[in-house]
Order: sequence, then C-alpha cells, then structure tokens
Amino acid sequence: MKRISVLRRTLKANLSILRDYASLISGSLGRLVLSLGYFVCIANGLSIGDFGLFATASATGVMLSRIASLGFYSPLYRAATVKPHLIGTYTAGYIAASVLSLPLVLLAASILYLMIFAGEMSLAAFGLVIAAEIVGWRTLEIVIIVNNGIGRFGRGAIVTIFGVAVKALAAIGFWFLADGALLTWAIYYLGANMFSAAIAAAITYPRQRLRFQPKLYVARWRDSVSVSGADMVFYLQSDLDKLLVLAFGGPAAAGIYAIIMRLVDLTALPMRSFNTLIVQKIMKVPAFLDSWARRVGIEAAIAFVSTTGLLALGGFLWVFPTALGENVADAAPFILLALAVPAFRNLVEYQAELLYARGKTTIRVAILALCALLKAGLLAAVLVSLEAEMTWIVMLNGVFALLWLTSATASYAALDWRGWPGIGERRTEREATALS
Repeated sequence: MKRISVLRRTLKANLSILRDYASLISGSLGRLVLSLGYFVCIANGLSIGDFGLFATASATGVMLSRIASLGFYSPLYRAATVKPHLIGTYTAGYIAASVLSLPLVLLAASILYLMIFAGEMSLAAFGLVIAAEIVGWRTLEIVIIVNNGIGRFGRGAIVTIFGVAVKALAAIGFWFLADGALLTWAIYYLGANMFSAAIAAAITYPRQRLRFQPKLYVARWRDSVSVSGADMVFYLQSDLDKLLVLAFGGPAAAGIYAIIMRLVDLTALPMRSFNTLIVQKIMKVPAFLDSWARRVGIEAAIAFVSTTGLLALGGFLWVFPTALGENVADAAPFILLALAVPAFRNLVEYQAELLYARGKTTIRVAILALCALLKAGLLAAVLVSLEAEMTWIVMLNGVFALLWLTSATASYAALDWRGWPGIGERRTEREATALS
C-alpha cells in the first residue's frame, strides 16, 4: 500500500507538470503560428533592406528593454512565485524603477542610433520601434511573467497569443492597406504593442493595491541590477549578430540574415515554455539538476527539437521556396546551411536560465559577457574575411558551437561550485521568508 501511495503521488506530480507545460506550450504553439503569419506579412510588406533595418531596430529595443526597470522584474517574479500577496508591493517598485531607468535607456538608445542606424533609418522610425519594444511589448511580458509566477499558465498563454495576434493583425493591415514605408510600419507596430499591453494589464494582471515600500526594494537592488545586467548581456550576445551584419554588410545583407534568424527564433518558442518550468522547479528543488544523466538528457532533447524544427521548415522552403513570399524566397536557399544554429543558440539560453534559477546572477553576467565578446570577435572575423553569403552562413554553425561549448563549460562549473554561491543564491535558498 505504501508503494501504491508513493506511485500515486509521483503520477500526480508528473501529471501536474505535464498540465502546466501543456498550458505553456499552447501559448507557444499559438504564438508560433501567429508569429509565422506576422513574419510573412512584414518580410514581404517591407523591402528586404527595410525589413533588415526594422529587425535590427527591434532587436535593439529588446536589448534596451532589459535596462528598463533596472532588473526589478526579477524580485517581482520571485514574489509572484513564492509570496503572491506581495505582488502589489513589488509592482509599485517595478514602476518606480522603470521611471528611474528612463534617462539611461534614452542615452543608450541615442548612442546606438548614432553608431549604427544614422543615415540608414530615420530617427522617427527608430524611436517608434524602440518605444514599442520597451513600453509596449515589455509591459505585456511582465503581465505574462507575473501570471506564470502565480501558476496561471493558461492565462499567461492566452495573453501571449493575444499579443502576437494583435501584431499579426497590424502586419496584415499594413501589407494590404499601407504604403510599404518603414515609418508607416513603425507607427502600426507601436500602436499594436501599446494596445495589447493595455488590454492584457487591465484584464489579467492580479488585482492588488500598489504599496510603495522603498526599504524593501533596497534589499533587492543588487540582485535586480545583476539580473538586468545579465539579461542585457544575454540579449547583446543573442542579437549582436544582427547589429554586426548591418554594420558590415548593409541593410540588404541584414535583411537576408534577419529572415534566416527569424525562422531560427521560431524554434526557440517551445523551448522557452520548457525553460519556465525548469526555472520554477529549480527554485523549489535546487538539487533537481545535480544528476549529469539528467543534464545531458535535457540538453540532447533541446538540441533534437530545435534542429528538427529548422530542418522541417527549411526542407519545406527548399521544395516550395515562394510559399512564404518572394522576399523570403531570396533567403530560402541559405536556411538549411545554418542547421545547427538553433540547437546551440537555444542551449546557451537554457544554460543562462539555469544560472538564474540558482540565483547565480553575478556569474551569469560574467559568462554571458564572455559569450558576447567571443561572438563579436568570431562573427566580425567571419564577416570581414568571407564575402560569399553561402560561406559565412555555413561558418555560423561553428561560431554558435563555440559559444555553446564556452557557455556549457562555464555554466555547469558554476552550478557545481559551492565555494562562492554568487549574489542572490543565498536568498534563493531561504526564499520562503526573504520576501516577507
């Protein structure tokens, strides 16, 4: 009877995990379908050069959105996961941190525009895209993060689908009704992001009184800044390639590369749902990944799913190159040449999430910074020395393989190192009382 009772508890726990993942993956699958439609409309509604500029500006906005709030979304997420009755208190802190970080965001955006986009893209279009990412889409992400934190994965999935659906509708309207100008699309894009964020926050965000408690926030500032730095560095190493291709190859090369990487990005959507569950599991059970067999098995599964996804999509476009439009057809012959990129790219993201879950935020920043520097050097060398598109795209597989090897070696060494827990880990170990 005792064995039967243990078996029941095990099955119940596994069913709970599967149910949560099903809720998360439903959002990812819905987002996958809508993102593909959105991508087709924009990639063909804009010229290849303008699409490259938009994709690069959007990636820049995503990076800068990690500066906004100075990482205070991390304490907010931890509160939602462990002490949901404090969501109102930490939401007030998040809003205050967002306002304080605004001058820093504007300064960084101005520097990046002058360095990379001036002369290629109007300041107005650039500013609208940046605002759409930082104010609009990032707010929607915070709503999703909080809902996932309190276990409302189904609601988070609905918000995810809703946000992408609104952008897809805007893209369809732009393709059929607008003039095809980049500035016009920037206006559509800002409107779509702001609308979806406002609706999601009004309907699905937990109803709690905002209570401003500065003393409570001060105790979290180190972890917040570390997480902000880590995320900024992560997205820098993740999207730095788009900036470098634009700088070295111009808008047309950036457009082709953006099309390829957008398809690669689609393979990461199911993986991010899985990462969410892994993070919460490790927060509650720090020893979950102590087994090397489990570590290798999870990484192999991520690599397999990621590679299979791009192989299926690339194979389809190889047979039907114009299925996603004429502009996408120009990049179709190069997609399968980057076959290993999704696996290595998604694994680096997964390893960064493991470090966050264990509270090793300082070490996470250092590892991501190392990967960013390595990626910048390798990619710049590849772009400068290899002119043929087919050649440098093939070399991307080697670049991302080296990034994964570097990240894996350093990340697992950090996870197993007990000598210096890193900023945030000691608090993670007593999370149940630290947020009270």
